[in-house]
Amino acid sequence: MAALAFPPQHIIMALSKVQALYDACDLVFSSPAAAPTVGEIRWLQHLLDGMRAADVGIDGGDGESTSSSSSSSDDELGPKGGRLLPARAFTRITYVHIHQCADFSMGVFCFPAGATLPLHDHPEMVVLSKLLYGSVRVTSYDWVTAPPPPSCSATTRKSGLARVVAADEVRRAPCKTTVLFPRSGGNMHAFTAVTPCAILDVLTPPYSEELGRPSTYFNDTTIPSLPGFAFLEETELPEDFSVAGAPYLGPQLTVNMDYDDEEEEDDDYDDYDE
Repeated sequence: MAALAFPPQHIIMALSKVQALYDACDLVFSSPAAAPTVGEIRWLQHLLDGMRAADVGIDGGDGESTSSSSSSSDDELGPKGGRLLPARAFTRITYVHIHQCADFSMGVFCFPAGATLPLHDHPEMVVLSKLLYGSVRVTSYDWVTAPPPPSCSATTRKSGLARVVAADEVRRAPCKTTVLFPRSGGNMHAFTAVTPCAILDVLTPPYSEELGRPSTYFNDTTIPSLPGFAFLEETELPEDFSVAGAPYLGPQLTVNMDYDDEEEEDDDYDDYDE
């Protein structure tokens, strides 16, 4: 893959931060034949490092005002006159869908204090995550030897030995953007909100049941005789677990019309209170 020509800094600064991130992702991930380079990943991490909750239409209660966005125009900040989603409105885990296409997705998971996103994987995916506000406890693993792909048998379940990458590690905003890869960086992870918090995720490629990239959930069992490792076994998602949806109120996004924007957001706004 030829080296990408990154846009000049003055062009990036003229865009809203979320538009600059979208454009960068579109440039880096629109050629799926080649994996992103280290330089490209670092570029995306740098863009994410500079983002705050207000840049994606969320009031994280961290003192950020609408002026934190690259644009001071209410009309550019959000489609509803600069209105921000307040963190206190998220009474359960809520996903704010920003964009999804065949190559990547962008969205924000918002957590009330104490909420847990169970241990899950990201099959053959690269994931960049930016903690926008608050504190979150992270547990993550990588397979020692990746389980074979699912067979035709419906009873086949993923399981195996995994290495601990993070063990109840508490991350507090502001902190650097993290990145995980298909076989390193903590591809399987769980989040528990210590305080109300939000995580901006970029996934490439996005989840797809049809293309063999489903989200799988796991139970983890520590191995006393083997510190730093655990046994993971596929499990069903708890019946009482659900993720609500909330509308994206950040700056309007201009997308590449060569690709279909696959809207897959959860339209359940029952627990979104203003």
